[in-house]
Parts: sequence; C-alpha cells; structure tokens
Amino acid sequence: MPTPTSLSPSRTAASPAAASRTSPGRTAPARTAPARTAPARTPLARASAPSPVPRVADSDRRRTSASVVLRSVLEHGPVARSTIARLTGLSPASVTDHVARLAGLGLVREAVAAVPGRSKGAGRPHVPLDLDDSRFVVGGVHVAVPFTTVALLDLRGRVLERREFKHRGTEPYEVLARAAEGLAALLAGAAGSRPLGVGVAVGGWVDRDSGTVVEHPLLGWREVPVREILAARTGLPVHVDGHARALVNAERLFGQARGSRSVLHLFAGNVVDAAFATHDEVHHGPRSQAGSVAHLPLAGGTEPCDCGRTGCLQAELSELTLCRRAREAGLVDADNPMRVLAAADAGNPVAVRLLRERARMTGRAAGLLLDVLNPERVVVTEVGVLFREDCLAALRDEVGAERAGCVAPTGFRDLVLAVAGGAVALDVLYRDPLTASSESN
Repeated sequence: MPTPTSLSPSRTAASPAAASRTSPGRTAPARTAPARTAPARTPLARASAPSPVPRVADSDRRRTSASVVLRSVLEHGPVARSTIARLTGLSPASVTDHVARLAGLGLVREAVAAVPGRSKGAGRPHVPLDLDDSRFVVGGVHVAVPFTTVALLDLRGRVLERREFKHRGTEPYEVLARAAEGLAALLAGAAGSRPLGVGVAVGGWVDRDSGTVVEHPLLGWREVPVREILAARTGLPVHVDGHARALVNAERLFGQARGSRSVLHLFAGNVVDAAFATHDEVHHGPRSQAGSVAHLPLAGGTEPCDCGRTGCLQAELSELTLCRRAREAGLVDADNPMRVLAAADAGNPVAVRLLRERARMTGRAAGLLLDVLNPERVVVTEVGVLFREDCLAALRDEVGAERAGCVAPTGFRDLVLAVAGGAVALDVLYRDPLTASSESN
C-alpha cells in the first residue's frame, strides 16, 4: 500500500447551463409573392442545401446533455428519470433518450434492487437509475519525483488496485515504459473489466491539449510527449494533465467539492502548485500554464530559491525543504515526509514543530490565493494537514477565523496520487461520455 510520500508530486462535465443552448431558429415562412416574381423555394429545395451550423449545434447539445445526465446519476443515483429532468432542466423525453444512449454504452443501468415491492395498484413502478460500475475501469498514472504510482479506478473514482515503482532514474522513456508495464499487469488481473483509457497526472508545466510535459525541473523533463509514448505502449486513449488540476476534478466529481460553484486546490508536495475551477470549468490558460504558483512570494519565508529570490512558495513549502530541515535538526532518518510525520506522532518535538510551521505557511499561501480568487471552497493536499489535527488547526488559524470553514484537507489522503491519475481520464468521460466511452470500443 502506498504511503502519502505520494504527496511528492509528481472533467469537467460541461456546465448544465450549456445544456440550455438552442440551435439557430428556423427562418419564418415565406410570404405569398406576387405572380410576376420568382416562385418561393419549396421545402424540398430548402432541405437540399442545409446549413452545417444546426448539425454542429445539435451534436454539441447532445454531448452536453449526456454529460449532465451522467453527472446527475453519479451524484444522486439511484435516481428516477423524472428527478434527473427536474435537476437538469431537460425534458423527460430528452432524459429518456440520453439514458438509453448511456445504457447502450454500458455506463448506466436500472437499479432494480432499489425498487420497493410492487404495489397492488395498476402500472409499472418507476425504476431508478444508477451508474454501472461493474464493466469499466480507467488506468491512472501519477509521476512523482521519487516514484510513479499506477492504479485502476472504477467509474465512481474508487481505487481498485495500485502499485508504486521507485525511479531507477528519471529518463522519461524509461519511467513511462515502467508505468505502461505496471498498468498492463494491473489490467491482466482485472480480466473482467474493460479499460476506457488512461489518465496521467504530472507536476510542473503540463500542456493538456498536446499531452506534453512542457517542463518539470525536478525531473529534468522538457517537452516530453507523454500521451504519444503511453498511447503507443498501451494501445488505449491517453489523457494528460497537471496533478493540481487533476485533483480539482477529482474533488468536484467524487470528493470535498461536490456541488461547489468554485474551488481552489493547493498541492504542497515536492512540487507546489494550485488549480482553480469555477462553474464546472477548470482554468487552464494558454498552453495550460495556469496554476504555476511556485515563485509567488510568501511573507515570512526564509528559504533561498533557485530563481535568486527568497521565500518563493515552492522553495518554502516543498517536501524536499521539509526533509532537509528535519535532517539539519537531527532527524537523521528524515529522507521522506512520512518519516517526519512518524517522528511527530511518536512525540518528537522537533518534528512536531516543523510540521506545524509548514502547515502554518501553507495556510498563509492558501490565504493569499483566497484573497485573489475568492473561491467557495479550498482543498489542501499537504502531509501534516492530512494526518494531524494540530496541523489542520495551524493552517486554519493562518487563513483566519472568518474563512477557515471553507478550507479542508483532501478526503483522498494516502490515495491522492492514484486518484489524481485516474481523475484525468474520468474527467474526460464525464465531460463527453458519448465520445469517451465509444473510443474504447
């Protein structure tokens, strides 16, 4: 079982509002023209040269509507079709149509076991719908600085199997080859399930659209075509994103931020980065560079940074810094943050002080981002905050009493990296289930 050294780093379903878009209106019927003018075009003539715009809009609307229906089943299932219609604003006929499509793809099924005994009255009881989580899995890969995590997840984001591979070196083709081999071994043990695709989460600068790690200084990666490499080795659709954005999607789909209109995720591992989502959309920015907070100045920071300044977020909060400070303070076995955590749990005052101080500075960083973005919910992934109440209290004290209630640790704890990788693929599925599920066939 992996440990939260997994904190060492390395969907969005379309908004329901989008489902209310309508295709361009039809032109008004032509008025009767005088006999001397050219005859009006007949319906057949009009149909012979249709505009492509309605077809594009119809396709987009079907994709969006299917997404909100599947999300409703995920969040509320077992759930009646009539309830889905009320929650989404779609017509009952549209819900029935999309449910049939999703059932045909094997994504939803009727939850017969949830139907109470048939009454003596006439008519068939309404059968609620639920996710069919028995058929499909997604693969997850998270590339951290010291190791790679591979996992299989079901459609609810639950981790079914996972393994870790300590890096022999950080040459990207070797790291990704071992990840592909690990996934193949997990899939061989899940012969009854069909893989929909693979999600990859990596720290640093990750271009989601091209599936490329543009830059990861701690791994020494530049312009690594991750999607291309893993797709060739696995034969599956591969999707790649930064781990903070992956975790925002995981929190919105399966975790602490369900139902939140806006959410910020702050990740403090070896890499320190952040991601922000509002109205069901994660902000990526040009070439997916949003969320790079490594060099934001942190008030009170004393750690020199490679950029030449002092007190940058990553230099101050990195797990590498935590472990180095622990060794300098006499904790000779502090080669990873879990050893620092174990020492604190055993009552070592130095370890306790270091973890509380790091949590306090993480709270200061969260407060800075709260000031700028003002999200409804903040989720923090940081080792002390995850496992120690005193560290969570220190973080919330720094954020301030008036805002402390909106800040919480991730609920995934030691599964966080396995979930991050799988969430990249699950985000794609829940945003566009009709395409994502059919690609695997």
